[in-house]
Amino acid sequence: MFPTLSHLIEYLTGIYIPLPIQTFGFMMTLSFIAAAYTLHRELKRKEAQGLIQPHIRTHIIGKPAGIQELTLSFLWGFILGFKLPYVILEYNQFSNNPQEFILSNKGNLIGGLIGGGIIAGLKYWEKKKHQLPQPKEEKETVYPHKMVGDITIVAAMSGLLGAKLFDNLEHWNDFIQDPVGALFSFSGLTFYGGLIFGSVAVLYYATKLGIRYYYMIDAAAPGLILAYAIGRGGCHLSGDGDWGIVNTTGKPSWLSFLPDWAWSYTYPHNVLNEGVPIPGCEGRFCFQLPEAVYPTPLYEIIWASLIFVILWNIRKRISIPGILFSIYLVLNGMERFTIEIIRVNPQYEVLGIALSQAQLIAVGLILSGCVGLWFFYTKRHQHLGNPVK
Repeated sequence: MFPTLSHLIEYLTGIYIPLPIQTFGFMMTLSFIAAAYTLHRELKRKEAQGLIQPHIRTHIIGKPAGIQELTLSFLWGFILGFKLPYVILEYNQFSNNPQEFILSNKGNLIGGLIGGGIIAGLKYWEKKKHQLPQPKEEKETVYPHKMVGDITIVAAMSGLLGAKLFDNLEHWNDFIQDPVGALFSFSGLTFYGGLIFGSVAVLYYATKLGIRYYYMIDAAAPGLILAYAIGRGGCHLSGDGDWGIVNTTGKPSWLSFLPDWAWSYTYPHNVLNEGVPIPGCEGRFCFQLPEAVYPTPLYEIIWASLIFVILWNIRKRISIPGILFSIYLVLNGMERFTIEIIRVNPQYEVLGIALSQAQLIAVGLILSGCVGLWFFYTKRHQHLGNPVK
C-alpha cells in the first residue's frame, strides 16, 4: 500500500521524496477534476443545444476595499505567515504528519502578523488602483460551463462535509473517542453522505445560475460515477479500511489470469495502521491485516468505470431530461448494494434483515431511480424543447 504520495513515487521510481500529500487525498483531488471536466463538457453541449441559457450577473466596480475584504485578506495572510516559516524550518516533521501540524498551534506569530499585513495591503492597493470617483454597476453575461470551477468548489466542500458526517454517524464510538481526529482525517469518508450533501448544495447553486434541475443532474451523472471510481482508487492504494470481509477461499481457476492480490489481500502498510506488525518494518505504516480480505475497492473501480462508460455512451441518445440521472441512480445503487455483501460495515436490523447503512441508502437510490424513470418519462412532453428563458 501507499499511504502517502511519497510512498507511491518511491515504488514507481525508487526515489523517496518527502511530500505532505496523502495518496487518498491526491486521488480525491483527481476525482473532482475528472468530474469537473465531464460536467464542463456536458454543460457546454447542452448550451449548444439551447437547453441551457447564460444569465446576466450584475456587480459593482470601482469600490474601495471594504472592512470585510481586508479582514479576510489579513486572516488568510496571517495563516500563511504563521505556518509557512515553520513548514520550511521543520519540513520533515510537517511532511510526516501534515494534518497534526495544520491543526496545532505551532507557528510563528511575527510571521503571521507580517503575512497578514502584506496580503491585506496588497488587497487594499489592488482595489485602490481600480477605484472610481463614482462606483458603477456592470453587467456580465455568464455561461454555466464557465462556472464549473465554482460548482466544483461547492460540491467539494458540501460533499466532504456530508461524507464525514455520515461516516462519523456510522462509526459513532470511534468519533466519540477522537472527535478532532475523526473530523479532520482524510480517511473515513462515506460516499453517499457526500453524494446527498453535494447534490443538494449543487442543485441550489445551479438554480441561482438559471439551470433547470433536470438538465443539471443529467450533466453531472457521468462525472459522479467517474469520480467515484477514481476515489475508490485512493481507497485501494492507501488502504483506508474500505476493504471486504476475510477471504480464505482459493482463487477460482477461471480467475487464474488475475494476480493473487486482486482476489485476496492483506493491505500491508495501510494508512490506518490496522492489523499486525509487518516483520522487519520500522517507522510509520508498518501493519498489515492478519488475514487476507476481498479487495472490494478494486472491484468497485471496475464496476464504476463500466457504469461511466455506459452513461457516457448513451448520454447523447437520451432526449428526455432526467432519464440519464435516473439510470445512474439505479446502476449506482445496484453496484453498492451488491458490493456491501462482502464488505466490512456496521449492520442494522430492518424488518428482520441485516443491512448496512450503504445498503439502506442504495435501496433508496434504486427506488428513486425507478420512480425517476417513470416520472421523467411521463413528463417528457413538458420538458422536451423547454429550455431556460
